[in-house]
Amino acid sequence: MASAAAAASTAAAPPALQGLRVLDLTRLLPGPVAALRLAELGADVLKIEAPGAGDPTRTMMQSSSDRVAGRPGAFYRMVNRGKRETRLDLKSDAGRNVLRALAAQADVLIESFRPGVMERLGLGYATLREANPRLVYCAISGYGASGPFADHAGHDLNYIGYAGVLDQLTSRDGTPILPNFQIADLLGGALSAVTQILAALWHVSRGGEGRFVDVSMTHVTHAHNVVAQVALANEGAAPAAGAGLLNGGVPCYNLYRTLDHRWLAVGALELKFWETLCMALDRPEWATRHWSLGQAIGGPDAAALTQELADLIGTRALEDWVLLLEPLDCCASPVLTAAEAAQHPLFDPQAYAAPQSDSEADEAGDADGVSA
Repeated sequence: MASAAAAASTAAAPPALQGLRVLDLTRLLPGPVAALRLAELGADVLKIEAPGAGDPTRTMMQSSSDRVAGRPGAFYRMVNRGKRETRLDLKSDAGRNVLRALAAQADVLIESFRPGVMERLGLGYATLREANPRLVYCAISGYGASGPFADHAGHDLNYIGYAGVLDQLTSRDGTPILPNFQIADLLGGALSAVTQILAALWHVSRGGEGRFVDVSMTHVTHAHNVVAQVALANEGAAPAAGAGLLNGGVPCYNLYRTLDHRWLAVGALELKFWETLCMALDRPEWATRHWSLGQAIGGPDAAALTQELADLIGTRALEDWVLLLEPLDCCASPVLTAAEAAQHPLFDPQAYAAPQSDSEADEAGDADGVSA
């Protein structure tokens, strides 16, 4: 009963950021996602676009059906859902006056122009804070509001390249891959912006003044490149592909191709998970060949056992391995496609909820201590 009451109380609670007023002047991916996360927490987000074409994501990756229907593409709709929208020409006196009036009543403003653009428009933080000292002003840029690269253009690929992250995303021969996941945009930009905005709002809530939040996507991404920096501190260089604990240098934490040319992810980093996996594979003799027991990371035995395990995994289809290993506590999982992930019970509640018979429902109630 207590857990049910707690759940009911949680369900009835208003969104954490209800009443927070956010102005979103951003475009493309990092800023819109940051504002989206605030909207998902209950904030009232007003997206402000320029007249005419507006945010380029309206037509970026737009499907032919959306184009024919005259509606923005899925990209725009996904990252801007839950927001109100308006158009302002910030190059006109009238548009700038409207924005100043909106900022005077807002709690947060997020922009992603190049450093200096808002100042040249007469809409920089120093100007807006005069009318609203409590304003949290967040500027998201590639390289920060100041410094030698402040005026440089860039995109995610450039930011992760400078941050030393792209160098860690390589194939076995050292060739960098082109990730279809925007690490700097989403981790360095959107997530960092939300974190710093919430911290600044906490300061304001305790009687402090608003703040200028300077988010450099490259600097934040560099700061999160932790494992490579640990190796740099210990050995003077980050590990090459296949030579480190987390990038292929041990058999217990690796990727294995299956008979049907899919991939199984084995993340049995701790000894207890590795032991469970070895028993499930009927290879108990492998259990002692683990990095925590002295196996050299990236060494000959690790390479040999990785190949032995690869040969074994290659004898069966991915579905067979999932059926065998997923129920066990051994950190083995399929590498799903984006389409498969969308339909997986983790992300699709309908795929998880199976109809119960009357007897099953009764048994579930009895297990929870509830009788009919």
